[in-house]
Amino acid sequence: MEEQEMVYHVPVLLQESLEGMAIRPDGVYVDVTFGGGGHSREILRRLGDNGRLYGFDQDADAEKNIPDDPHFTFVRSNFRYLYNFMRYHQEIGKVDALLADLGVSSHHFDDKERGFSFRFDGLLDMRMNTRAGKTAADVLNAYTEEALADVFYLYGEVKVARKLASMVVSARDAKPFATIEDLLEVVKPFIGRDKEKKFLAQVFQALRIEVNDEMRALREMLMATLKVLKPGGRLVVITYHSLEDRLVKNFLKSGNFEGKAEQDFFGNVQSPFRLVNNKVIVPSSDEIERNPRSRSAKLRIAERK
Repeated sequence: MEEQEMVYHVPVLLQESLEGMAIRPDGVYVDVTFGGGGHSREILRRLGDNGRLYGFDQDADAEKNIPDDPHFTFVRSNFRYLYNFMRYHQEIGKVDALLADLGVSSHHFDDKERGFSFRFDGLLDMRMNTRAGKTAADVLNAYTEEALADVFYLYGEVKVARKLASMVVSARDAKPFATIEDLLEVVKPFIGRDKEKKFLAQVFQALRIEVNDEMRALREMLMATLKVLKPGGRLVVITYHSLEDRLVKNFLKSGNFEGKAEQDFFGNVQSPFRLVNNKVIVPSSDEIERNPRSRSAKLRIAERK
């Protein structure tokens, strides 16, 4: 199992995030991004007879990593439904800490069948839940030029979003998109030799976020933590790109996604959280050397008031 975990996904900021959760043996915990189960297994090691951990994942591949442990409950669902499932399990207002590692598992990038990486040819899929929903090919073939430009600009921060969207629409009229190679052919004219990987990463990130409705799902999950966490409960979030990090940072600071802090009569900020680390935590140089995919990770921790 340990070997399988290393292949599936190396957990990022493992010790720092577990420390941030302040785990007690009899506590109730949630890992909303179960994935390879690396964080979850470490949480389980710290639990006693009365401790409980819930792990969320919508990806069928993640189910192969479920630990055989009586204190663990696996929830086959997107974390946007956090409130529904915690209500079903009668844990509303009882959770001691919740962990969200928002990175895409290494497993996804390395599985050429899933279409997450521009390193392989394969179908343009990119769905986290392969049992439902639209694919990246569906987005490229069906969205209007304006909608595609918005996706590239808002979710990939692609500077030539409008030109790229126009090229996509022209190309699909001749031949619908099906494979990664189809997309690379259209993207090639926009790529400078020195920035090829960065540009492709932005385009693929934009499509992945749109396909999986990631930003809206993240907002829904974060809002649910206000009801799920008990007073003093910890929210521990690892982000990997500026869009999600800005959302999480604003939410922890103010309880909303715009970062507008409301103040009481005396000028005190009315946030539902108290920041545990004012300065963001990032991986050590040793961790980045061991696992280069951790280099963009940022860890934020807050406590429910």
